[in-house]
Amino acid sequence: METCVGSGIYFEDTALARFIRHYGHVDLAGLHACAAEEPARFWAEVEEALGLRWTRPYRQVLDLDGGPAWPRWFVGGELDLHDNLLGRIARDDPGRPALSWEGDDGSLRLLDYAALDEEVRRLATGLAALGVGHGERVAMYLPMVPETAAVLLACARLGAIALPLFSGYGADAVASRLRDSGARLLVCADAYLRRGRWVDMLGEARRAAADCPALADLLVVGRKGGGVAPSQGARRWRETGYRALIARSAPQQGAASHAAETPLMILYTSGTTGRPKGVIHTHAGFPLKAAQDMMMAFDLGAGDRICWITDMGWMMGPWLVFGGLLRGATLMLFEGTPDHPRPDRLWQLAERHHLSHLGLSPTLVRLLMAEGEAGLPAPGALAGLRMFGSTGEPWNEAPWRWLFERVGEGRCPIINYSGGTEIGGGILGCFAGLPQKPCGFTGPIPGMVADVVDAAGRSLRALPGSGTGAEVGELVLRAPWPGMAAGFWQDEARYLDAYWSRFPGLWVHGDWARVDAGGHWFIEGRSDDTLKIAGKRVGPAEYESALVDHELVKEAVAVGVPDPLKGETVVCFVTLAAAGGAEDWGASERALRAHVGERLGKPLAPARVHRAAALPRTRNGKILRRLVRAVYLGEALGDLSSLEDPAALEAIRACLPPSAPNA
Repeated sequence: METCVGSGIYFEDTALARFIRHYGHVDLAGLHACAAEEPARFWAEVEEALGLRWTRPYRQVLDLDGGPAWPRWFVGGELDLHDNLLGRIARDDPGRPALSWEGDDGSLRLLDYAALDEEVRRLATGLAALGVGHGERVAMYLPMVPETAAVLLACARLGAIALPLFSGYGADAVASRLRDSGARLLVCADAYLRRGRWVDMLGEARRAAADCPALADLLVVGRKGGGVAPSQGARRWRETGYRALIARSAPQQGAASHAAETPLMILYTSGTTGRPKGVIHTHAGFPLKAAQDMMMAFDLGAGDRICWITDMGWMMGPWLVFGGLLRGATLMLFEGTPDHPRPDRLWQLAERHHLSHLGLSPTLVRLLMAEGEAGLPAPGALAGLRMFGSTGEPWNEAPWRWLFERVGEGRCPIINYSGGTEIGGGILGCFAGLPQKPCGFTGPIPGMVADVVDAAGRSLRALPGSGTGAEVGELVLRAPWPGMAAGFWQDEARYLDAYWSRFPGLWVHGDWARVDAGGHWFIEGRSDDTLKIAGKRVGPAEYESALVDHELVKEAVAVGVPDPLKGETVVCFVTLAAAGGAEDWGASERALRAHVGERLGKPLAPARVHRAAALPRTRNGKILRRLVRAVYLGEALGDLSSLEDPAALEAIRACLPPSAPNA
């Protein structure tokens, strides 16, 4: 597998190379060594390089008296996060674009730093008048509109704790998170557009509010317009229009300083069972980690324009806002779907907003690739784009090469990026200007002391014969970092059990990983998805990658199911790239099983390959393997709040043969 690198970027010219030179590190390997051996020095250099301004200097970078699960960062320090993100640029360069927005219907808005700064200050005054203060929880049930960023930033100014919620949630999912957090205010939109149709948010928000006794206020952003229709019947909460609140509120003046360890956000992640996990992030930790990754991996700086196809309820939404503004860049928020009304909408978006950085998921790339020539950008449309970002799931090689070679014309590197909500950013990444391998990572983000270990916790990178790429193990972290979760909301025991209970002193992330002989890292899927077939441990991504490389297949998902003889076997579901393969499905299935057997070895061939009309996924494109398996086995489905289209579950049921457990 040969290495690739975008031809338009030279490592010596990047912010990471400048950081290495400025702080006297020999090279990237030396920087990693410093972060592991002298963490206080390394993280002090990072915060200085990011230009953080402290209203009260910290007296200690890192305090580990509570152990690695409970580090204290920048002890004694206080900072005005609002001023770091907006205020200083609004004073020094007020006309610099801060945020551009495009709606599903093509509507456009642009806010410079001065305008966004004033909006946030007015909103902070208005929220304070509604009773929001330090430590209060403010839930955000909003599409990707400019007001979403303003609410996030106003909460930071007040020292309130923001709860960004996925815009596709129904009332039950919203209510469960409101109750868990004790939120007193819910900010929602009246509606949003998706594929040209209005989706009612206010109705869902009102139904959620009716089930949450602690909720006192509902603040409504008028995306659809026409004013807020009164709710039917009596209600316990007040309803206020966002624009009316802004109009009667003067910009809040003065500093807004908070301790570095002040909670900034609760980011909820869904679980298979039980209540959602509320991941706590802090004022200094999350913005610093996001901005550090943008600087070192993505080479993002002042004057750049970045868009990530995401939702504010996923980690990448707040990551975009806090990290992008701390880097002085311009954020681009997109309300719509990237293939509507035409498959090349995403590339039109990049051209229209002069994007330098565009983040997407491998699933989205696979969907556009399946459109053929219609999914490609027009000539010259991406002339200003410097690089792609990718996160959310493992790649397979064909769509990776399609994006790099056909879309980016070999000029724009793909910055593969893997971490998570609890990380506050990335563990592994690629680095602008350095060679990369298709589907892989150049290595850990500096400061992330990552390793791959076996079932006994021994490093596979240090064992004899390791480094060949054959050894797959658990991805772990051997040292804390500022962006890590500050626990789970009101559930310390669950946090410790989730990440710190396997091996003493090691954060176990839940991903399978390997490092090849050239030092490139690869993620092989979630460790709780791992299959053991014919005595070999294998990830579902290997099956899926093999299937989508076949001309018949558009998308694929592989799940492990019990087998009375083998213990476990693999069942796959595919959507077809064209109708032709459905004419004689028996022959097509045999061809696909043989194809996978050739790729992975005959003993690993799947037991069955079923064709489906659709696969269950989240809105940002991740296929929900656990739901496919649960439907197949007739098990409880658990949390469905992140599922985009419930009809996809029926599509799985419809293709099950009579012998399936849930047929």
